[in-house]
Amino acid sequence: MFPIVTVSGSPYTRGQQYGSQARERVRGSVAAYAELFQEVAGWDWRRATAEAQRFLPVIDDFAPEYVEELAGIADGAEVAREDVLAINVRTEILYSARVRMVLATPVPSECSAFASVSPDGRVLVGQNWDWTPFARDTVVVLQVVPADGPAFVTVVEAGLLAKFGINSAGLAVMTNALACTEDQAEAGVPYHAMLRALLECGTTSDALTRLEQATRASSANYLLADSTGSVVDVEARPGGPDSFHRLEPDGRGVLLHTNHFTSTEFDGVDYADLVDTTSHLRLQRLDDLVAAADSSDVEAFATALSDHTRSPNSLCRHPDNSLPMAEQSETVASVLVDLTERRARLSEGPPCQHGYEDLDCSVLEQGVRSS
Repeated sequence: MFPIVTVSGSPYTRGQQYGSQARERVRGSVAAYAELFQEVAGWDWRRATAEAQRFLPVIDDFAPEYVEELAGIADGAEVAREDVLAINVRTEILYSARVRMVLATPVPSECSAFASVSPDGRVLVGQNWDWTPFARDTVVVLQVVPADGPAFVTVVEAGLLAKFGINSAGLAVMTNALACTEDQAEAGVPYHAMLRALLECGTTSDALTRLEQATRASSANYLLADSTGSVVDVEARPGGPDSFHRLEPDGRGVLLHTNHFTSTEFDGVDYADLVDTTSHLRLQRLDDLVAAADSSDVEAFATALSDHTRSPNSLCRHPDNSLPMAEQSETVASVLVDLTERRARLSEGPPCQHGYEDLDCSVLEQGVRSS
């Protein structure tokens, strides 16, 4: 299992604890992204950190405590603060670069996600997170007990504020990368800061309100579910509340998503339509696999996320060694969450190889510490 990092206290203190406990993995994230930014965006690290500074005032306006926490992460890991900021805007750097240049060297596609509400009210969510293979060596399970608000658990690259996760209020946040021609890395709330903000919400309604309050820097898909059975998906383009599209579960109570815009209201140019992508194939295969399954059967979803049809472009992904490292994609982690029972299981790497282990969510029992 990935290393577990548990933090509590004030924003700076939490960050310092995080950076200290995950020091080598944070440094690994910085080193890996220095290489990837050069390969994909053509930016050396000095350029990358300079570009990242444009986002700092926006983050400070959106959630000033995140600036404190980022500083704490850097200090705890004994790296420069601008280094930690740069890896937290990795999406804005990488995805805007591929849109601007329609690169021959693509960013690895990431994520196949689902949510399901059965007739008896059982709520299941999960996803495969597909990304560049180096992330297997930088991911941590971050358990956060803030001084105020819900405790949460997120599976995240070391040094980043958040990725997918679940909180003590019963809210789960799954996610897929998206990109359209509007992704130009304009200063806005970065993707991973937005994910962090959503994990601090109590319900899907609260999460939608938080999304509406932000001018987002990049496209992304946010799949939100809470233990009451509320499920909503938001396909967001860069910008404010007028630039996202809501999706609801189908008649089965199931909602599936990969890496392209599916809303009939989307009127932009999807990057997935400009290049070869596995996104449409993965979405169709995921739908085929769960169509006849019991929507309350978590093992049916586990089987789907382990599927190898059309490998290496399958739901469960393994590195294609015929490609350059920057173009390879792997299922770095896979998660299954039963929100009704507040249980989560995680696979380190492709689930076909390692299977799912219970994820330590004990911090969630501490609940909302204050209002």
